[in-house]
Amino acid sequence: MNSLKYKDSVYETWPCGDLRELMNGSVERYGDRAAFLVKDRPGGSYQPISYRQLRRDVTAFGSALLSLGLKGNKIAVIGENRYEWIVSYLATVCGVGVIVPIDRELLADEISGLLKRSGAQTIVYSGKLEKTISDAIELLGGIDTKISMDAADNDKSRYSMQALISTGNELISGGHKEYFEIEIDPDSMCSLIYTSGTTGVAKGVMLSHKNIIFNVIGMQEHFDARGKMFLDVLPMHHTYEFSCGILGTMYQGCTVAICEGLKYVVKNMAECKANVILAVPLMFEKMHQKIWKQAESQGRTKVLRRAIAVSKALGDKKLTRATKRVFKSIHQSLGGEMQLFIAGGAACDPTVISDFNAMGIKMVQGYGMTENAPIVTVNKDRCHKDASAGLPIAGTKIRIDEPDNNGIGEIVFSGPSVMLGYYNEPEETTKVLKDGWLYSGDLGYLDEDGFLFLTGRKKNIIVTKNGKNISPEEVEEYLLRSPCIEEVVVWGKDETRIGDTVICAEIFPDMEALQKEYGDGILSDEEKLHKAIDAEVDKANDMMPAYKRVRRFILRDKEFEKTTTKKIKRHVLKHE
Repeated sequence: MNSLKYKDSVYETWPCGDLRELMNGSVERYGDRAAFLVKDRPGGSYQPISYRQLRRDVTAFGSALLSLGLKGNKIAVIGENRYEWIVSYLATVCGVGVIVPIDRELLADEISGLLKRSGAQTIVYSGKLEKTISDAIELLGGIDTKISMDAADNDKSRYSMQALISTGNELISGGHKEYFEIEIDPDSMCSLIYTSGTTGVAKGVMLSHKNIIFNVIGMQEHFDARGKMFLDVLPMHHTYEFSCGILGTMYQGCTVAICEGLKYVVKNMAECKANVILAVPLMFEKMHQKIWKQAESQGRTKVLRRAIAVSKALGDKKLTRATKRVFKSIHQSLGGEMQLFIAGGAACDPTVISDFNAMGIKMVQGYGMTENAPIVTVNKDRCHKDASAGLPIAGTKIRIDEPDNNGIGEIVFSGPSVMLGYYNEPEETTKVLKDGWLYSGDLGYLDEDGFLFLTGRKKNIIVTKNGKNISPEEVEEYLLRSPCIEEVVVWGKDETRIGDTVICAEIFPDMEALQKEYGDGILSDEEKLHKAIDAEVDKANDMMPAYKRVRRFILRDKEFEKTTTKKIKRHVLKHE
């Protein structure tokens, strides 16, 4: 079902003013239903943890943290996706202090730097990171409190999280009520999140309970995911994953199966019979590629292409029996129960979205920033446009600043989810927050129905000598349509010889696709490789006006450096 008649319709929600009320409301509504599925050992079977058990663990851990004198502290949490990470987050924000999520893939010196900048003097960490955390703390010069998620007992160097939960349960049984009675200020900072740093040094985004709650409820109005099974795949330290994939699922009474890692996604999908996945576009694009490669290896490319075309033509009408038969194997490869893909974190190829929708797996995308907790716009499950980032969530106003002749300008928005500011960086805050409006630095336009379309980043725009504005992301999108190009970054170079700006590209080729297209010799012949990529670039150029065409390119032999949400770190590239 996809119709503009549902553009202004929303699903019913229930009120809550802070994250403690969200947790308590979920327990009241869903009680003994499984909130999470976890594995007690790698490769084991999933075991359920109920909403009621979650609250018991959160209140016990929170009570123990208070007994250590940590009221009002900033508490860092770092580790792989796991149940203990969630308990640490909720226990902190629901009565203790401010949570500081940290990327587990950072090096010791980077972790040390974030601990220092945030002022966190307590860290809850995974045992897998014991050495890295010890090195980080040594560089920091010490830390007041260390809590291991995996240690069996407390010792003189650190506390055991499990031992503290036992202590908290004893305190509660003995009549300790401090944790339950602490008043929460919904307008004060509860979460300090350092952005991924795609364009430079990460800044600390200050979010309040109000920021997060409004975002969680706003997203639920766009989707009916009640009782669905989610597979958790993105790192929990990202706002997108935690606000939408953890807090949002709790709000709707869903169950979240915690994925064992990216290489286990397909296996875990089948084990938990997942219905929904939230992920970055790259993950869905890889799935899409794999489906087509599988079809090609089986000689079924034409059949699949025809079935998708028929499905798109039929739209919401009932699919033919033949079409269903073709898509059955695809559904089985995705666990057999998949119903919804939600993409965020970057713009997704609309072809990928439309193909999955045609295959019977609803797919939509949204747009957000950590600075907005994070969702700004998202498509609705009953009203969506494949190439669009969707409609604003409730309470969010959006406008395009200084639009050009095509209506493209900087995306600016306001609303209850806009951050409090950047921690200890008032000058950086005033650059993006003006009269309650957040200037995103992203470029886009609104169509006649109010849907947002993204076109690129303001700071990446290439301005030619004759005044043409070129979005490198748009050029990259055309180049990436070639199966022979795995990754690409586009930039502009001023050439005095011709007196104009030349569009250049750095390309990481897909050697397997090149081998299929141009023969085995391509792998050992550098000249043939260059000619083959040149031909692929020409195909992309034929789809663009002359001033956007790529005139120079260089090849690289390894993937670009990326953030943990798989965005290329443009700022580390050195292009003359």
